[in-house]
Amino acid sequence: MNRPDIILVVLDTQRADRLGCYGRQPAITPNLDQFARRGVLFEQAVSPAQWTIPSHASLFTGLYPTAHQVTQSAHSISPELPHLAELLRDSDYQTAGFCNNPLVGILNNGFKRGFQTFYNYGGAFPSTPHHSSSLPWPLNRATAAYTQFLRRISYPIQNFFGQSDLAFRVSLNAWLTPLWSRFANFKGQNARSARDAAHFLRRRENEGDERPLFLFLNLMETHLPFWPPDEFIDRVSPNLRQNKEATAVMRRWNREAYRWAAPLAEPLSELEDQVLNDLYDAEVAYQDDYLGELLDVLDGRTRQADTLTVILSDHGDGLGDHGYMGHAFVAYEELVHVPLLMQWPRRFARPQRVKIPVSTRRVYHTLLDAAGALPQRANLSPTEIHRLTLAHTVHGRDPEQGMAYSEIYPPLNFVRAIENHQPDLLAPFRCRSLRRAIVKTQPDATTLKLIQVDDQPDELFDLQNDPWEQTNVLAARPSPAQQLNQQLNQMAANGRLKQQTIKTGEQVELDDALARQLRGLGYLD
Repeated sequence: MNRPDIILVVLDTQRADRLGCYGRQPAITPNLDQFARRGVLFEQAVSPAQWTIPSHASLFTGLYPTAHQVTQSAHSISPELPHLAELLRDSDYQTAGFCNNPLVGILNNGFKRGFQTFYNYGGAFPSTPHHSSSLPWPLNRATAAYTQFLRRISYPIQNFFGQSDLAFRVSLNAWLTPLWSRFANFKGQNARSARDAAHFLRRRENEGDERPLFLFLNLMETHLPFWPPDEFIDRVSPNLRQNKEATAVMRRWNREAYRWAAPLAEPLSELEDQVLNDLYDAEVAYQDDYLGELLDVLDGRTRQADTLTVILSDHGDGLGDHGYMGHAFVAYEELVHVPLLMQWPRRFARPQRVKIPVSTRRVYHTLLDAAGALPQRANLSPTEIHRLTLAHTVHGRDPEQGMAYSEIYPPLNFVRAIENHQPDLLAPFRCRSLRRAIVKTQPDATTLKLIQVDDQPDELFDLQNDPWEQTNVLAARPSPAQQLNQQLNQMAANGRLKQQTIKTGEQVELDDALARQLRGLGYLD
């Protein structure tokens, strides 16, 4: 079997609706659009979670958040759960990571397990390849050694800030935000990391390394604060930088980190709405521009036909939509509908667009199935891996029957920050609530989405006729709502059962409440 090289690119916080291939007009993403035209585009890809920690944990384990239980910044992937990079490494893949998000690259949460090489571009003391430095060789070596020493000292401190509620609340101070966001590389060094990944691939090509490769790249360009180069602001909004009121809005939002994820007590003003959306789009355009080099390198490799490249987002972002900013609390499309693009010329020769809803947690199964022979590990079923590969869906055989599922665990550090700043917002915006959502193609080919809040059906949307989720049709369509609610409950119960199995390492006896629920859903006699 010719085992493919695997390239996994996560565009952190990238909304699907801002890419030309997903309908944004005028298009501002020529490189990603060209990639999509030559590969497979999933029109209704659904993230299993709405923010970085649980979404990446699902990407690395193939599980929904209730099952893997990595739902907060203080949580870690269980040692009992096989990590994607570990499995590929143990299958003789070379594993390399280039990461900009500090929640993925700095926190001690198990996300880096299995990577033989891992470059972290975020944090106070980034770790980057030697060739990436502009210093001459002796200074480069000396600086790298000194930085490595500082990094060992700083990581426990940075972990503390990432996991401590008090430290987190202090960091939200508007005077401190510009310091840690810039000098502590909160957004990493995205363009540099993409160039370094391209250099890594070129060097590997020149050296003739024949080992199969797994390369992971996380970019954080589209996350607040927004600092796109001026030329990209001018492309998207030619007059924005000449408007003094608009530039004042831009500076204020970049300073006030608390507002990046807080519900809106008042709707955005027309100017705020324009500035935030234009700057977000400018970041999208900038990210697409520097991704062009990496995509060109991938096209020029000897193993181009035997390379499986997946580009997706871990979640989207709210820019005032539905009264929320950021990606902390809700299950609306701006957060959970994400881009998912795939190329594998040897296997998927014909470009196509797949309409069937799919969960991006299945990227895990897709990559492992493509890699072929896997090491024997507990909690790893080759049959289940093969069953859930997206390759089946590409060929018209969907194992999940046109269904995708999300679980919205609110980040508790932001909940407590709201308690400290605006406690009156907690109840009306239901910031403490657990939300779940299911998206499913119906027999009449429509796509419906049901959202539960605290286990109760709350909203139903017809995504084809109402893609922006403005009209709740829950009361008007009780029959499909009831069916979707039952399926949503089944998914939640399965997740709890899976979590108990992981916790004990064996099939567990169900507690009475869970057993009753599974019987009611038809899972037990």
